[in-house]
Amino acid sequence: MIAGREHGWGAVGQEVGKLAAFLRRDLLTALSYRLAFVSDLINLIAQVVVFSFVARLVDPARVPVVGEARPTYLAFVVVGIAISALLQLGLSRVGSALRNEQLLGTLESLLVTPTSELTILVGLVAYDLLYLPVQITVFLVVAAVLFGVEVHLSGIVPAAAVFALFVPFAGGLGAASAAAVLRFRRVPAVVGLVGYGLAVGSGAYFPRELLPGWVAGFAARNPVAVALDATREALLGGGSWAAVTPALLVLAPTSLLALAGGVWLFRLALRSELRTGTLGQY
Repeated sequence: MIAGREHGWGAVGQEVGKLAAFLRRDLLTALSYRLAFVSDLINLIAQVVVFSFVARLVDPARVPVVGEARPTYLAFVVVGIAISALLQLGLSRVGSALRNEQLLGTLESLLVTPTSELTILVGLVAYDLLYLPVQITVFLVVAAVLFGVEVHLSGIVPAAAVFALFVPFAGGLGAASAAAVLRFRRVPAVVGLVGYGLAVGSGAYFPRELLPGWVAGFAARNPVAVALDATREALLGGGSWAAVTPALLVLAPTSLLALAGGVWLFRLALRSELRTGTLGQY
């Protein structure tokens, strides 16, 4: 049975303190494997290198105009990779972190503490939420310095706002994947397929105009595509706040609904496991 929880500002302060504890734990774990930081940097550089060669095969005229200019394919795909990384954080990392707690035998102990489900879900990826923006920044700097990708500095803050509103959407997907992990244990293939479909359908790696007509129309309404278009507009087209505001107005309610739905599914799965007594089975 889940322990009772306090309400009010005192409870909020306690939940924030618990997030700090999650963050400290994962930070200490990451620092004990320092080689991982180097491998992450190499992986980022390798992606830029690979797509720099792919860019030589792409007709520049097929790359969509962003703002008032047509970016290079490499610039186009670099932003797609950045958004896809945030999407994968939500889809894959939350579920895998929860699965890791299962395998370590700490999940039951964690869930019976007076901690809200949302705090647990955010806490499992708190370190990643802080580390990923650093990775993306390094990624963009490498692309700009070594490969000549032009990024408009004036668009950094609007792009950051798009990222901030996209995080709850990715988090909602992550909560749903965590619910699937609780209920079905192993779901990496399904999660990977969903992530692949959302990324490809959003136009992360190639223009959506290349998709069949009915698919392209549906894909344009994909929240990932909305975030992606707005980020490209800000970083590659030098778009102002006015240019990204329509996307922000779409992402705000969509992300909140996705997060609420994901947390609801997680709570539903958790209560099902507690009722059947199968939470400890993995």
